[in-house]
Amino acid sequence: MKCWCLPGRKIHLIGAVLGAASVLACCLVNAADNVGAAVEAVSSAEQSNAATDFVELFDGKSFDGWEHGGNWRIEEGAFFRAAGGGSLTYKRTLVPDDFELRFEWKVSKGCNSGVYYRPGQVEYQVLDNVGSPYGENPRQAAASLFFCMAPSKDATRPVGEWNSGRVVCKGTVIQHWLNGQKVLDFDYTDPKWAEMVKLLTIRGGDLTGRGGKLWLQDHGQPVWYRNLRLREIPSDEPFNPSPDFEPMSIPPGALAKEQQRVQAMLEAARSR
Repeated sequence: MKCWCLPGRKIHLIGAVLGAASVLACCLVNAADNVGAAVEAVSSAEQSNAATDFVELFDGKSFDGWEHGGNWRIEEGAFFRAAGGGSLTYKRTLVPDDFELRFEWKVSKGCNSGVYYRPGQVEYQVLDNVGSPYGENPRQAAASLFFCMAPSKDATRPVGEWNSGRVVCKGTVIQHWLNGQKVLDFDYTDPKWAEMVKLLTIRGGDLTGRGGKLWLQDHGQPVWYRNLRLREIPSDEPFNPSPDFEPMSIPPGALAKEQQRVQAMLEAARSR
């Protein structure tokens, strides 16, 4: 570095000092870059290791490992419910007790579907929140634990766009994610959620059940699924539930319809 405003020998002295400072600064920057690169490399390695824990459930080309009634097709690397005929079930293995499931889903106008991951009526709801009448009740809306727990917000994308879904279950805690946001997180043994859990029980769900099949619901409308991945969560893996989770409130009109449905379920159960 040179100083052009000062005459004589001071130029060389100042130039030498500033030059040395410049070299030192460069060394420090290079060292910081090296440390940053090392940290980034470690982080990438950890992410890579985590990614290898997942089992790909769908290769994007075939129904290998899946069973259906002939009403599902593969369209542009996705499962597509093309006609009535029943749900699409994964047959290769049961869902682990503690697990993480990731998938992408896309709905048609007015569509209602869902991902079932434990025995009975335990469902991550897949829905067109705007076009389906179920959307008026957050406890039946997209990413809800259907007929049990509403999400904390509506994070859906418009009809025709892909959404990312994620289910994490460990012990007695259930988490649902939608488009990168954790929208449901509760411990079903917590007394404050007892009324919600009771609703699901009336419908036929049992949150204590384990070892269920994974299946994608056919509820009568076109729906798409892709990039389904599943992993078992190790017992020693850190897990941090959110104690401040709050589900969306249920509008009075939707709540009244829900109560009517509950009464019909109870009467049907008594008549059996």
